[in-house]
Amino acid sequence: MKEKVLEKFLRYISIDTASDPESESQPSTSRQLDLSRVLVKELREMGIKDVELDEWGYVMATIPSNMAEGENIPVIGFIAHVDTAPDASGANIRPRIIENYDGNDIVINSEKGFVMKIEDFPELEAYKGKTIITTDGTTLLGADDKAGVAEIMTVAEYIMTNPGFKHGTIKIGFTPDEEIGRGVDKFDVKRFGADYAYTLDGGQIGELEYENFNAAAAKIFIQGRNIHPGYAKDKMINAIILGSELNSMLPVDQRPEYTRDYEGFFHIIRFDGTVESATIQYIIRDHDGVKFEAKKVLLEECIAFLNKKYGENTFKLEIKDQYYNMRKQVEPHYFIVEKAVTAMEMAGVKPLIKPIRGGTDGARLSFMGLPCPNIFAGGHNFHGKFEYIPAESMQKAAEVVINLISLYAEKK
Repeated sequence: MKEKVLEKFLRYISIDTASDPESESQPSTSRQLDLSRVLVKELREMGIKDVELDEWGYVMATIPSNMAEGENIPVIGFIAHVDTAPDASGANIRPRIIENYDGNDIVINSEKGFVMKIEDFPELEAYKGKTIITTDGTTLLGADDKAGVAEIMTVAEYIMTNPGFKHGTIKIGFTPDEEIGRGVDKFDVKRFGADYAYTLDGGQIGELEYENFNAAAAKIFIQGRNIHPGYAKDKMINAIILGSELNSMLPVDQRPEYTRDYEGFFHIIRFDGTVESATIQYIIRDHDGVKFEAKKVLLEECIAFLNKKYGENTFKLEIKDQYYNMRKQVEPHYFIVEKAVTAMEMAGVKPLIKPIRGGTDGARLSFMGLPCPNIFAGGHNFHGKFEYIPAESMQKAAEVVINLISLYAEKK
């Protein structure tokens, strides 16, 4: 299974599927469909007849139950996203495969001086002797979430080539645009037809998550006044300086680099501007709903203060909620988390139940009526050039899914 999931993963990451937050289409980039079409073809070649790629870029497939009629087996879905984050290039990925990793620092790119040092990434020590796949230091790797895609596809192949393996009806879903917060905008939960589902979109081996951030996006437009600098006294209003002033008003200890566990943050993700005008974009995150609302209020108060200082409409703020903490939607069905714990233990994996410091399609799907915890896909350092994944972690993720399917098929 390790060889199968690795082979699929390496093929899938060779296809550039970066999404684009500035695009208004769905999917946001047509290149995502390049991978989706490959997945449809492979699923059909496995012998799965009910496979569809719809106009919005969703791939949905059904593996019918092979249990006796009348047995009340829940319909279980497994979901991953095909897009990669636009934070770093996802084109022309040249992965490095390090077999029998020796536990030392990994030189990602000697020319650029990129070294993954144990002192900076101590979790590497746990993978000594494993097969590590890294980038070459010029792109991201794409384990988020092509590892999840490869794991689900490996499980589908296992089911279709092992007719003696007992299972209920299995639903498979691949979504576009998860990385830009639009992964399930047009996902038809009723058509998907699962009672419960799991996303394979988590990080390190063992991660199991049913809590995630409440999330909002903020965009601030700043109107300055450009005057020739030689004659600017008491006239110029520099939008760049005003934007920097706003950023300095937000709590330093609530930046991502100073937070962990349940601690939320303000994260400045983009700052474009000239003296005349500027635009700043933030993402706002917190697991606690009250603290989440307080963060949005704080930003509004900062904007109001600066408009009073510099003049009405100097700053204009747009805030949009993106998703909410799925915990309250999943906890009434907590047995789906317990089954995932058991499936991991059966695979020899220690469950690490922790809050997601991010979001998944499963968070929004849970609020759309499909309870959907998140299982590890196995990768580390997503969205950047230091991304890596152990092949054995992908193998274990696939084993966990197979165990889950078996648990749901057990007679009560």
